[in-house]
Amino acid sequence: MKTFTNVDQYIQEFEKETQERLIAIRKLIQETAPEAIESISYGMPAYKVNGKPLVYFGGYKSHIGFYATPTGHSAFEKELSKYKQGKGSVQFPLDEPLPVKLIKEIVLFRLAENQAKSGKK
Repeated sequence: MKTFTNVDQYIQEFEKETQERLIAIRKLIQETAPEAIESISYGMPAYKVNGKPLVYFGGYKSHIGFYATPTGHSAFEKELSKYKQGKGSVQFPLDEPLPVKLIKEIVLFRLAENQAKSGKK
């Protein structure tokens, strides 16, 4: 497994179609949570707010993995039920439209949660 030092480097490793989706998710997170700190963690793009994990995402051969643990998945259980899931992850297939509105709602939920835990608004 390659080691990446930044998100641009990570995204460049993928096919064009996957790159476009990764860029779209990155932009959505940056617009929704502009205060989030971007990094590479667990070998994939990661975002933190107030020192706490917000969300992670990763590119794969046939899907985009999205990680909003621990509560982002349980809070959106019904909306995510149509997607393949693992412990703390959901897979958005490359052959289906990216659920941009849902991803934004999850990011907003996690952002509010992190801010509440840190006492910030």
